[in-house]
Amino acid sequence: MTSGQFKPIPQILMELPPAEQQKLFKEAMAIIRHLEWTDAVQLTALVMGSEALQQQLLAMLVNYVTKELRAEIRYDD
Repeated sequence: MTSGQFKPIPQILMELPPAEQQKLFKEAMAIIRHLEWTDAVQLTALVMGSEALQQQLLAMLVNYVTKELRAEIRYDD
């Protein structure tokens, strides 16, 4: 991203090329692969119920955005 262009992370992810989305998907799946879930609602409940999983997924996402996309992350207080 160039200086001054601020976008929410969900928007950035939706605008990624399919190959990059697939790469990110594989990284997330490596973290949640051991979980037993049948749909998005169940997966969301499992992740939201585990601070450790949330931290792993957040770290993976932050790493991807900062290293692969060379973007700066700013947290809204």
